[in-house]
Amino acid sequence: GNMAKRENFDFELSFFKCLHKRMPKDVRVASILAHLYTQTGQIDLGLKMDRKLARLSPEDPTVHYNLACSLALKGRKADALNVLRIAISCGYEDYVWMCNDPDLAELHEYSGFLQLRAELGIT
Repeated sequence: GNMAKRENFDFELSFFKCLHKRMPKDVRVASILAHLYTQTGQIDLGLKMDRKLARLSPEDPTVHYNLACSLALKGRKADALNVLRIAISCGYEDYVWMCNDPDLAELHEYSGFLQLRAELGIT
């Protein structure tokens, strides 16, 4: 199961970790690393990297969306919802995916999320 998955990612992880050390402000490297951490179940490291990306690219809706996903995976619903609102205000508009994204499963029944859906007119 998960161990095999981890091993496949080990090379990529060490590669991008090294790159990130050398180019800490490179957004592409940081976002690949954030994704790899989340994929391999290292949610805390993914969250840390997503926070860094939000500082590096404060205007990027996808960056905020991914940060919201990391927060939701940690069960931090209120924080996730706040960041999701930032993503939307920055222009995120894939509402169909947002309402079906397994990473946001924690949020889908949450009253704040239902409120957001109502505001956006999502039935």
